[in-house]
Amino acid sequence: MIVFKTMLKIFNKNKLFLILYTGLLIFFTAFSLNNSDSTSNFSAVKPTIVVINNDKDTKITNNLIKYIKSNSEKASIKDSEEARDDALFYEDIHYVIYIPKNYTEDFLNHKNPTLDIKKKDNYYASLSEQILTRYIKVSNTYLNVTNNEDELISLINDTLSKETTVKVTTKLDTNKLAKANFYYNFTAYSVLASLVYIICVVLSSFKCEKIRKRTSISSMNYKKHNRQLLLSNSLFSLFIWIFYVILSFVLIGNTIKTPQGIVFIINLLIFIITSTTLAFLLGNIINNKNTITSIINVLAIGSSFLCGVFVPVDYLPESVVNMGKILPTHYYVNSNNLVMELEKVNFDTLKPIINNMIVMIIFSIVFIVLTNIIAKKKRRIG
Repeated sequence: MIVFKTMLKIFNKNKLFLILYTGLLIFFTAFSLNNSDSTSNFSAVKPTIVVINNDKDTKITNNLIKYIKSNSEKASIKDSEEARDDALFYEDIHYVIYIPKNYTEDFLNHKNPTLDIKKKDNYYASLSEQILTRYIKVSNTYLNVTNNEDELISLINDTLSKETTVKVTTKLDTNKLAKANFYYNFTAYSVLASLVYIICVVLSSFKCEKIRKRTSISSMNYKKHNRQLLLSNSLFSLFIWIFYVILSFVLIGNTIKTPQGIVFIINLLIFIITSTTLAFLLGNIINNKNTITSIINVLAIGSSFLCGVFVPVDYLPESVVNMGKILPTHYYVNSNNLVMELEKVNFDTLKPIINNMIVMIIFSIVFIVLTNIIAKKKRRIG
């Protein structure tokens, strides 16, 4: 009880530190939510394409022009090469197609006439190229069937008019889960930094000479003393977990009530247990309060960069990802990323997440064993 009361006093003196990291979490989460709002409606983007016909007005050329116009935006520029070049430069248009002389005749005679193109390399130019390529492939295919212009055009248009119906069979709201994923990933930084700082400060306070000597000459076993300290710090960690879970309901909403949200919450609890034991180990190693901030910078910030908290894992080099596997944060973030892709929550889909949790628990056991070994040696020396 004395240990717990002392810990509360120390926590009260350092509560601004927890408020700081919680504030960072709220700020970045709110920023992410405001910038990730999206709609479920899809609207196709059309490029702006200009077609210059140097051939005669034939059925073949007119059908090509009609198809291009129906799949692109109308361009309002002067009919001159200089105007087209300026429009391409300023991206008022994205693609210019030049139909050469004798195109229709060469096409019907299987001479594969080439269409000259002028473009500026960007997304819209690539989209324009796909539109044109689709038409050319279809027209060349049916040219092997018939040379009759009317019949050929009818076959081409019939094929190009067919559209694929996309049916959404999943009810998984990936947008909302992505927001929850961002929040719970970022808590790795806030939780680790807060726990390491507070617990290290608490333990360093118990290392002052008078308290250390009294503990050494007391009848209390060092394991029992460590258990009391660990239990007291665990209660603080439990408070941190409850606080961040409640905060997630406020910031994310009903998504946290889903089965995926429950897995996020459980995963955070396992990570907090691991972080508590890690902080307890560091607190037994560190003797100087002035080095605690440096430890936080190396551990919390470093692991956040290596394990995908600040930068998504998909953007990290493989060597960095492999390096991050030596840290518990990697398995916590990996589980969160897997949860975001879960359409159904059952034992089979949860297997890789459970494996990650087991790894974090193993980290916790190792940290506790190392803490007891270090505490025993220090007590003998003292």
